[in-house]
Amino acid sequence: MIAASFGANDMYALLKLLQDGKFHSGEVLGSAMGLSRMAVWKRLQQLEQELDLRLHSVRGKGYRLAEPLSLLDEARHAELSLVDWPVQVYLESDSTNVEAMRQLQGGLRPPFVIMAERQTAGRGRRGRRWVSPFGCNLYFSLAWPVERGARELEGLSLVVGLAVRHVLQGFGLVRVGLKWPNDVLIDGKKIAGILLELVGDPADTCHVIIGIGINVNMHAVPETIDQPWTSMCMETAEQIDRNLLCARLCDALADWLSRHRTKGFSTLRQEWETAHAWQGRDVRLTSGNQAIEGKIMGVNERGALRLLVGGIEKTFSGGELSLRLSHDA
Repeated sequence: MIAASFGANDMYALLKLLQDGKFHSGEVLGSAMGLSRMAVWKRLQQLEQELDLRLHSVRGKGYRLAEPLSLLDEARHAELSLVDWPVQVYLESDSTNVEAMRQLQGGLRPPFVIMAERQTAGRGRRGRRWVSPFGCNLYFSLAWPVERGARELEGLSLVVGLAVRHVLQGFGLVRVGLKWPNDVLIDGKKIAGILLELVGDPADTCHVIIGIGINVNMHAVPETIDQPWTSMCMETAEQIDRNLLCARLCDALADWLSRHRTKGFSTLRQEWETAHAWQGRDVRLTSGNQAIEGKIMGVNERGALRLLVGGIEKTFSGGELSLRLSHDA
């Protein structure tokens, strides 16, 4: 957690001064922050320790971040986005999905967006930890109202995948594919994941938290990631403006979720199958100790996976299922 002696607002103000990756003298930083040069030095040490950021210090030149940052900014996001959803940005959160749930419980009405520069307890499907280094990636949760009951949830994670794919393609990533039910891949490497969590009763008042994690400006290999991965900056060889990414993601979600709500997943099914990276591939589907070998035929009108198993087509829904290519299983 961020130490009480150096609050989130102070830390964010200092990071905004340093985010360009250029050298800034202690005197200039102190003047901007209203601090002595010694106090600036202490703040910088604290910043390194608490946010795990690397700083370079050169006598006569000052301090700079080892890598420039693209900090999230609520005001800039509002300028860039076409939708007026309320957006809250946290320097640090346990989980943006959990924070969105807290905001719902506190009475905030959806749709609204929660984002964080870092998560201390980010989660993926099946309880896996989502690696969340500071200021590199996108940790994003949209609280979305469910207005038409359980039917509105059919194929929802697949539609969110289509929205994410559309946004990434807009940044020049042309080889984006989807993996059932909630992964986004480039050449077999994971670049984004989706986690949907239901709040309430679909038969009554119900909302869904749409959690999206995108690898944006991460290029060092975290030891805790146990699968092939890539990031937007690795694919484009450029630093990505995360505020522009967030704005385009909100715009795309507003469009795709509206289409899904009014017309249902069946009208988007063919488009999803076209984007499915593993369409027609031999896979192994596991649930607990049970494993099923089959060939992917696509998805049905509700978003369930269609597998050809021993010459017979069977369907499987999400949940605790794990899908792997047969040669990787």
